[in-house]
Amino acid sequence: MRRPRVLWLFMACVAGLFAIVAIPGAISSARAADAAASAQALESLRGALAEPGAAVESVVQGAWGDVPLTKADALAARDLLWEAHRATKLAACQAEIEARELRDGDLVMPFFLKTFDEKPPRGHALWISLHGGGGAPARVNDQQWENQKKLYTVEEGIYVAPRAPTNTWNLWHEAHIDRLLYRLIEDLVILGDVDPNRVYVLGYSAGGDGVYQLAPRMADHWAAAAMMAGHPNGVSLEPVRNVPFALQVGALDAAYDRAKIGADYGRALEAFHAADPNGYESFVKIHEGKGHWMDRADAAALPWMAKQTRNPVPDRVVWQPTGASRASSSWLALPADAPRSGGIIDARIDGQVIDILRAEEIETLLIRLDDRMVDGDRPVTIRFGDRVLHDGPVTRSIKSLARTLADRGDPELLFPCEIAVAIPAGQ
Repeated sequence: MRRPRVLWLFMACVAGLFAIVAIPGAISSARAADAAASAQALESLRGALAEPGAAVESVVQGAWGDVPLTKADALAARDLLWEAHRATKLAACQAEIEARELRDGDLVMPFFLKTFDEKPPRGHALWISLHGGGGAPARVNDQQWENQKKLYTVEEGIYVAPRAPTNTWNLWHEAHIDRLLYRLIEDLVILGDVDPNRVYVLGYSAGGDGVYQLAPRMADHWAAAAMMAGHPNGVSLEPVRNVPFALQVGALDAAYDRAKIGADYGRALEAFHAADPNGYESFVKIHEGKGHWMDRADAAALPWMAKQTRNPVPDRVVWQPTGASRASSSWLALPADAPRSGGIIDARIDGQVIDILRAEEIETLLIRLDDRMVDGDRPVTIRFGDRVLHDGPVTRSIKSLARTLADRGDPELLFPCEIAVAIPAGQ
């Protein structure tokens, strides 16, 4: 027998109310997008950006910045914000690239730049090549820089060989290096010269030391990394889950046990890959009969690297926040004032469910989402072990897009949704 329509509607409303009550707080930070309100918020953004001298960081102040957006309007807002950001910074980026040097306080990083082949539609690949040397007089590091300029050639891309700003032993993994490389990458992306999903880092000797350190610290920037004849100085490669990693050393390179430790790290990468077959792709070569200088045999890594492309929103992220790194990696982030103690964070997306597998020494974790990763019109569940930290809708907003743009300056890492979850203590 068919139920009367009024009774059916009443039961549906009761069921909906029960669902809301059954998940306390599930929709407290999320509202469904109303098409008309979303369209009006997008028009408000256009108007704000059209004001003379409008700065992207300050335009999103009105209540319209929090209005839930439809999927289409979120994509349009993302494009508007990026183009405004690009227009605002274009002249300064052009000046830095033309000057062939970047500054960080009193530190100066000159760089050599050479372009190979025609620019593809999405932009050139960018090859950042780090010289050797280290704790030595400036003239030694200058000579190593000159050597690095011509050490490798690529079939396509912009080859950049920076000169380290200091002459210390750890010249490529001091904290200012991260900041300078962020700038170098963003400058070339803003100028439209570089595809942000094809940025590679490689280095020889002390430059290889730097790759060991920078590949994990800046993991979400790289399409691939290549370490030649360096020493890891105890760094963990666990965060390079999404960075195809080439590791090469001469079998006779006995100084600082480079050959032995390189082989150990190669086996560690292979073990990571065996446990997680969708990650930790590697190219490991211990060159028999070669010492610290590998007679350019290490150039074999470059064609392998060129086949790799960054996925800015991988289904799993392993991140180790440190004081030298940003407070975000791909779609994970920490509050700006949170300590970065070096504990591992490991999170995975499967459909509409996000599992936080590890969150060491973390109190609050920010999960950034968009429709490349989940269906933003359907509920999302975030779990930590057997604890459900969020179960309900997510909201796309202009403010979230603007906040992540200011944080990253990367057109592929703007996210319209951000959910803060508290990590239970003692788990």
